Amino acid sequence: MGSGPVEDLRIRTGTSKDTEAVLAFWRQAARGVGISDDAEGLARLIARDPGALLLAESEGRLVGSVIAGWDGWRCSLYRLAVLPSHRRRGVSRALLSAAEERFLAVGGRRGDAMVLVDNETAQRAWAAAGYHREDHWRRWVKPLA
Repeated sequence: MGSGPVEDLRIRTGTSKDTEAVLAFWRQAARGVGISDDAEGLARLIARDPGALLLAESEGRLVGSVIAGWDGWRCSLYRLAVLPSHRRRGVSRALLSAAEERFLAVGGRRGDAMVLVDNETAQRAWAAAGYHREDHWRRWVKPLA
């Protein structure tokens, strides 16, 4: 792996056949585990919004992911992750470009990303992609059991 752009990068939509590979990839490349980060959660995502899971591949290997969810009102971005060996080589830029194209095609007007407060690497990546933090919002959650 060099330090230049990934030349053979391919972005595609993930399917249910990718579930185990995506979960293994997230354990290796993503930070934080959410309540829906399991096979059942991915199955529901793919069934509900089949175009949401975007995967980046290089040389037949999964090197990046982003969930570009569209609920008919908001464009939500989750799980932007890139293998450490492929970071700073254009993978996240390509994934976000594909996500933004998807959002524009369905009438989306703004992409919202969820980023861990202490994940400085991710914050730099989002800022480099033109996103900015909105400090006047706070996330409120309630696990549903």
